[in-house]
Amino acid sequence: MFDDALLDDIEAIERLDRRGVLRALATSGAQVRVSARSADEAGLARLADMQPRGVVVAATGGSGAVGGLFDAVTRKHSAVPVQTCRSTPLPAWVGAYDLVIAVSQSGRAAGTLALAAEAARRGANLLTVGVADSPLADVCARARGTHVPIDEAGASSRTSLWAQATPVLMAADALGLASIGRDTIEALAVVLDEQARGLGPRVESWENPAKALAADVSESLPILLGCGPLGETAALRATAMFGRTGRVPVAHGFLPDAASQIVACFDGPLAGGEDADSAKRDIFVDPFLDAAVSRPLRLIVLRDASEDGGGYSAVTDAVIGAAEDAGVRVSLVDATSPDPLLRLAHHVAFTDYAATYLALGLGYDPGDSPHVRLLRDARPH
Repeated sequence: MFDDALLDDIEAIERLDRRGVLRALATSGAQVRVSARSADEAGLARLADMQPRGVVVAATGGSGAVGGLFDAVTRKHSAVPVQTCRSTPLPAWVGAYDLVIAVSQSGRAAGTLALAAEAARRGANLLTVGVADSPLADVCARARGTHVPIDEAGASSRTSLWAQATPVLMAADALGLASIGRDTIEALAVVLDEQARGLGPRVESWENPAKALAADVSESLPILLGCGPLGETAALRATAMFGRTGRVPVAHGFLPDAASQIVACFDGPLAGGEDADSAKRDIFVDPFLDAAVSRPLRLIVLRDASEDGGGYSAVTDAVIGAAEDAGVRVSLVDATSPDPLLRLAHHVAFTDYAATYLALGLGYDPGDSPHVRLLRDARPH
């Protein structure tokens, strides 16, 4: 059972959150600033002289969101093909005229190491992001590439997203594949700082929308929708966090592509939840003692609430209207910035906190899963 009172008990949170997930999320803005300085010191600006034939972002596990983020921010302006890669082998076309960006928070992820080593063997240009003095940094040094060191202390691949992503975003700018200047990087840090202040554990449930969303997810069958390419990246990240951190599976999609398949679910047997067939239900049946209570669908929309809605306002409103018509409850997460990257940062921070509060409200340590530990020895290397 979800205990929403626990979310306002700081001592109970500290006992459960043994690995400090909430503390790590609160440092997201600082992660951006520190990583930006590290990227400058590593000479990332040299990429401006490079004109790669293609770019591959190799990132696995909790770092995988970095690849989706790079793809999303470069899709509109990049004149060269960009591909993300979560497992070996590298695409067959990768060679000496291409750039491979390999990202691993610890610098030890087996899949990322294998991809970086394969890139080096093929003579590709190599940019790596991870802990200094790690196996990944060593592969990069031997390939005469550029390594951007990030801090490992107290972090995991899930909670250090922005430490890993910032050098990659700056690389996209240096390569001319996106326009993400230093002002945007600082604005990104500011957005993440604002989210940490508004969604932190000391902000009580009645005024903390991330805690409210956690409670909503715990009592429903959630479907999460993003808007457009960056919304797709935010939705994928949120789905991963709700599952891996919050322990609850969440269906997801992005608009406009997923509109029909999501709206069709509103006609199905799950749409009305426990109220769906109330007219047919025996009024003398106790739902807690005599019958299983089904959980109702809930639509969670990571909405582009900027002035033009990113061109998705009409379809977003139509999907929300269909949900309301079917009696499906709707949770709206609105981001109003005119910059799509800042809207994505708002949505990612919001759902990161919500997923963490979901785990805590259910009584789980958000940073540790016994069953995930069982997988470590079974994964291929």
